[in-house]
Amino acid sequence: MGLARDLGLAWRTGQRLIRSRLAQNRLGTELTRRAPLQRGRYQIGVYFADSPVNMYQLRQWYKPLLDLSERWPVLLLSRSPSGAEQLLREAPLPVAYVRRVAELERVLAEQPLKIVLYVNQNQRNFQMMRYGRRWHVFINHGESDKMYMTTNQFKVYDYSLIAGQAARERLGRVLWDYDFDKRALMIGRPQADHYSGTLPYTPDERQVVLYAPTWEGDRPSAAYGSLASHGVALVEALLATGTHRVLFRPHPRTGVVDPAHAAASRRIVELLTAANAADPTAHHVHDTGPELGWQLVAADVAVVDISAMVYDRLASGKPLFVTRPVEPGAEIDEGGYLGAAEWLDASDAGNIVRRAAELVADEGARARLAGWVEHYFGDVTPGATTARFSAAIEHLMTEWERHAELHAGDGAAERIKGAGDRAGESLLSSDDGDED
Repeated sequence: MGLARDLGLAWRTGQRLIRSRLAQNRLGTELTRRAPLQRGRYQIGVYFADSPVNMYQLRQWYKPLLDLSERWPVLLLSRSPSGAEQLLREAPLPVAYVRRVAELERVLAEQPLKIVLYVNQNQRNFQMMRYGRRWHVFINHGESDKMYMTTNQFKVYDYSLIAGQAARERLGRVLWDYDFDKRALMIGRPQADHYSGTLPYTPDERQVVLYAPTWEGDRPSAAYGSLASHGVALVEALLATGTHRVLFRPHPRTGVVDPAHAAASRRIVELLTAANAADPTAHHVHDTGPELGWQLVAADVAVVDISAMVYDRLASGKPLFVTRPVEPGAEIDEGGYLGAAEWLDASDAGNIVRRAAELVADEGARARLAGWVEHYFGDVTPGATTARFSAAIEHLMTEWERHAELHAGDGAAERIKGAGDRAGESLLSSDDGDED
């Protein structure tokens, strides 16, 4: 068994190396065709060290960042060859490929970056944080009550942009001696101002149900995925009525740990395909597209797992169910919205039609939902959260200017040399690392 495991690991490592080399070759060709970045232009950097598997974390920020760039030019900093390749294909913002520390330092020397934004907690974020004289700001890739949202890693950033009062209270229970008034700026959910997109069907009298499960998680405490426990029964019940339309949007990482989740996802796709073949007017959707927004507002009812999708949907103010994990060790923070959520147990997944009809008709549930929307996101009037995002960045820019004036006489910054540089380079010299 040990030998087989080692051989399997060696094979997977070799495949990642090959994929990375191919991506680097394609990327090199693409970069030679592009004009170099204009020097001295970009004031905001968005740091992303991941490969395409986590692109969803950055993708949801494209539109708010594009708005922001009209005043303060924004540059995406990509550390992964496959990630940079994907960004160059799809991102509406300029991209700098900075795989090695030396390349990152070259960009820092050429661009007056005052603020660096981070959408996740990749360990290579610390390679960027070594550079002072700029604000390092965590903006996250979603709002939720997962344990990820209370990590002490918030403290390593100069500032964090958080959604609202619920986030501040959640962090306040965990982060000791943290200056929330200064370092945690509440902005709401700017992405909600961009919930849009072209519907892949023509709306009709069918009730639209969005089922957006998360992946299975890599440990029992984070095993929130419902595909293997709820998914097939839920979808079968909706398809059986002939009066519902299913929007199925699985997480991009589905099945990377547990094959049962991948199998359930394939089965659901088979069911949707068969239902569409039997009734071409049904227009059930298997959604794997990069854009998230239209699904959240098009659905009459949403069924989501404990994940950022709960709060993406909550920001729309429309009815939703949260699936209850079957894993006994899954950690659930019921101190916030999850303590009052409409839960869907695995044993009740087949009753989704009745549950959905009851929820839509429940005026009391609608009023409670509105209260939670305010608690988590503040004012969600269209444009309000975008204005708060812009105001937060303006505040940070003003603070940067103030500190730059205070430290005007400090002289040139001394570049960190020695073991730190060698360690930084060695971490990035392995192509295997680019695909983690």
